[in-house]
Amino acid sequence: MKRTLDPGRLLPLPGLSFLRLLPALIGFVFAGAQTTDAEAVLKRAIALHQSGDIPAAIDQYRKYLAVQPDSPLALSNLGAAYARTGRYQDAVTQYVHALRIQPANAAVELNLALAYYKSGQTELAAARLEHVHRAAPDQPQPILLLADCWLAMGRNRDVAALVAPLAEQHPDDLGLAYLLGTALIRDGKAEQGQTLVDRILRNGESAEAHLLLGVTRMQAGDMPGALVDLERAVALNADLPDVQSYYGQALLRTGDPSRAVTAFRKALSANPFDYLANVQLAMLLKDDDQPDEARQCLARALQVRPNDLQARYERSAINLRTGHVEDARRELESITRESPNYTAAHVSLATVYYRLKRKTDGDRERAVVQKLNAETQLKQQQGVNVK
Repeated sequence: MKRTLDPGRLLPLPGLSFLRLLPALIGFVFAGAQTTDAEAVLKRAIALHQSGDIPAAIDQYRKYLAVQPDSPLALSNLGAAYARTGRYQDAVTQYVHALRIQPANAAVELNLALAYYKSGQTELAAARLEHVHRAAPDQPQPILLLADCWLAMGRNRDVAALVAPLAEQHPDDLGLAYLLGTALIRDGKAEQGQTLVDRILRNGESAEAHLLLGVTRMQAGDMPGALVDLERAVALNADLPDVQSYYGQALLRTGDPSRAVTAFRKALSANPFDYLANVQLAMLLKDDDQPDEARQCLARALQVRPNDLQARYERSAINLRTGHVEDARRELESITRESPNYTAAHVSLATVYYRLKRKTDGDRERAVVQKLNAETQLKQQQGVNVK
């Protein structure tokens, strides 16, 4: 189950007494030329931070760093203060500076990963968490956070491989069962995922179980059945991560786009970087002639999955519809190079070429489409599953 991610934590790691360690840390920071005034500024910054007066703490940390610019403690705590106020990119700058001075500081690296995650830079967050996990493979927190990032990135098989050993060690942990079940079901392993759903259901009806059942039925093509389970999941816990996204998708596929828009907006209110909600809402906004907001949704989706073909294709479709034909051409040419069998992209690219009076290129793309359609039809006749 997704955990609450907080990149705005004071160092050291939770569980240690910061006040108990403070004298030693300050002694380290002020080795060499130090002044009582500067020490007092840092102490005041920490006290303000702990009392919740974050703007004043930021001011004091910056004042201290003007005198001691390479203090890992002050840099990391300033990063935590920035993160508390939602200034994640400023937090990233401080954490990166602190890690240049103390590269092996796992607490700062974890906070940096969380700041990346909160600002939608999920791939960067995952890269940092992989490093933290390699350094401390038995620590559960990096595993859970890395799994959360990989789920957002669509790396479901990697999530299952990562979480399965931990789930085996803690068979009664329903949160781990839910996380592993989510990864397995999204990876198309419905039978294995169902075992974990059953384990959750044995402990009583829950939003988590209904969400997993809904996704399973959706992948099996049972949209009415999926809608029933997802409606129940929303009724039990409307704030469960991902539930509004899948509920919106079920509403859309059962012919209720207006309610789907509402569900996707609720999903994005809780998590602005929900990939599925951003892409689906962008498609609906595009069809409703709201290209500017649709572009914003796709920009957020591409922060999570920078090379995602569907989001890029939808962006090209918006550019084509709004007259930005050259932008659409560049995007579609890039997509078809990377994915030569992406039929819809070839169709759109043919349209672009014809609009640009490039008939030869348009005819070539049309021939590619005809070839791909013929191959698809043949596979269907042979009973091959064609996605």
